[in-house]
Amino acid sequence: MTGPTNNTLGWMLDEVLKVPQARHAILLSADGMLRAFSKDIDRDDAERLAAGLSGVQSISRSTAEFCGSAHTPWRQTMIEFAHGYVFLVAAGEGAYLAVSTGEDVDMEAVTYRMHKLVDRLGKELTSPARQDTGSPA
Repeated sequence: MTGPTNNTLGWMLDEVLKVPQARHAILLSADGMLRAFSKDIDRDDAERLAAGLSGVQSISRSTAEFCGSAHTPWRQTMIEFAHGYVFLVAAGEGAYLAVSTGEDVDMEAVTYRMHKLVDRLGKELTSPARQDTGSPA
């Protein structure tokens, strides 16, 4: 997985943006850390949005019982705004892919590309929980 200061997977996120009206893409960890971002969003905005979207994912997961069981796995959240959408999908253990779009986007094409990207990257998108790196006492 990419570290917090490098964006080696950013070019792969740009592939999702080939759908007309797709705007930005970010890869984030469950704890809100930015892992990669597409070319047309700056790092500060991407980091701020990663933090917010990790909360969206957490809230979405907490409503699983509304679909039948509290243990139903979360897969995707879509948020609709007056002029566009945000799609957020699971991208491996502890990793999430988010894409923003305009209002006239082909939703099926965007989600298809997102899932193909997740499949293509496989283990590179996995972001396990951070471990305590302090020295032993």
